[in-house]
Amino acid sequence: MKVKILSMLLPAIIMASCSNSKESKTNIASEAQEQTVKVDLLGQWDLENIVLSDTVNVRPAEETPGVRQYITFNDSAFSIQTNCNTIQGEYRLSGDSISFPVTLMTEMACDNMATEDALRKILPDIVTVDVQNDSVVRLCGRTPSECIMLVRSKAGV
Repeated sequence: MKVKILSMLLPAIIMASCSNSKESKTNIASEAQEQTVKVDLLGQWDLENIVLSDTVNVRPAEETPGVRQYITFNDSAFSIQTNCNTIQGEYRLSGDSISFPVTLMTEMACDNMATEDALRKILPDIVTVDVQNDSVVRLCGRTPSECIMLVRSKAGV
């Protein structure tokens, strides 16, 4: 009798565990889909801080007070306006991954080239985008200490 009850319960237990497995796979897939959020970079962002390492950073507003320095993102192109030079090119965005494969830069001599020098060093190392909220974005480098902090521009495009 015990064997008969056990043989009837065993398939039910297996079916329940399989259905839970399918359900958990479905939940995992939907959670992954929710985590793949489309990053909206379009528009103009002020350069807040360029962090090259734990001890080296450049704050454009402090380097050249009174001069707006910003980046503008279009569909697949970007343009950075510093205190006296422009950096522009293509960017590729997929999920939270970003790269800047093509960049061009004007090379005018400026009194203070700290922002340009920092951007020239860090742009090739930028690999991900971390959206803090609607108005703050962090472009993250290959190492945890590298990043460019951007704040949505109030000046518009």
